[in-house]
Amino acid sequence: MTPTAFTPWSALAGGALIGLAAVLLLAASGRIAGISGMAARLLPPYREADIAGRLAFVVGLVVAPLVYTAATGRPVAQTVGSAPLLMVLAGLLVGFGSVWGNGCTSGHGVCGLARLSPRSLVATLTFMATAVATVFVTRHLIGG
Repeated sequence: MTPTAFTPWSALAGGALIGLAAVLLLAASGRIAGISGMAARLLPPYREADIAGRLAFVVGLVVAPLVYTAATGRPVAQTVGSAPLLMVLAGLLVGFGSVWGNGCTSGHGVCGLARLSPRSLVATLTFMATAVATVFVTRHLIGG
């Protein structure tokens, strides 16, 4: 297993862009930039009229790596596991957690913490503790 390289400048730039996008969305529409909520509200039944804005937000997530590749000439580094059943299970658990927690890491971790939401603090601490435990188990107990 290859270690993940930490690149502080690209991490800082990415974080600043995510924060800027969240602030602009909140200022322009009063909406929280939570990806799970944006994606879920694209599915019927449609409750609100701003489908175009949500669709643009989600399409931007998909198109951004293509724009990066076109601008730099380098593909985005992407690692996908080779265990399809495990990936399906992980996707279902993430989806369940987003619904059960009333939001995802972007909604709670970026926007909720910025609004000093106690519920978002608990959710983010839960996400992070689970991530640490998952990395530990996969790298030290299962993978090595």
